[in-house]
Amino acid sequence: MYKIGLTGGIGSGKSRVADLLGSWGATVIDTDAIAHELTGPNGAAMPVIEEAFGPCVIAPDGSLDRAAMRQRAFNDPEVRRQLEGILHPMIGEVTKSRAEAASGCYLVFVVPLLIESGRWRDRVDRICVVDTDPATQIARVQARSGLTVEAIERIMAVQASRQERLAQADDVICNDGKTTLAELEQRALQLHQQRCKQASA
Repeated sequence: MYKIGLTGGIGSGKSRVADLLGSWGATVIDTDAIAHELTGPNGAAMPVIEEAFGPCVIAPDGSLDRAAMRQRAFNDPEVRRQLEGILHPMIGEVTKSRAEAASGCYLVFVVPLLIESGRWRDRVDRICVVDTDPATQIARVQARSGLTVEAIERIMAVQASRQERLAQADDVICNDGKTTLAELEQRALQLHQQRCKQASA
């Protein structure tokens, strides 16, 4: 099956683009959504995370306390590496299983850290970057999450730069502060139609 790797920085709008592609017939596998499943109440990763980091990172409902974990991970790179060492293999297993069961016209892997991981170039036929400017990223994330500018900038600092993402892109969907929802949908539709042609070739 034809495979696309879809990525972009936090607040870029990649999830909206993925939703559009899925609504038109692509099979979408979102690794961030899988991570949330694994770290939700009764998630498969939670016993291992609690053993590694203690009850202070566990929310009352048994899910991961993301704010507490984020604080620890940003303050200590080793904590972040340890958490990634727990989650990434589990995410990989679920991703592989869902990809094998996929039946859409093509497959979209939504991977926030696709460029950073260095592992996806050979797994997909094309990499698509949803691109936006840093100021718009910050404004969008603030509006939806209430995080401080400092917290958002710290998240952005561990992600690939805009230039690094664009350098790896086969396709770019612009979704900057001037882009309307109608324009974003039209750009995503154009990508979808192109990939459908390639997938059926």
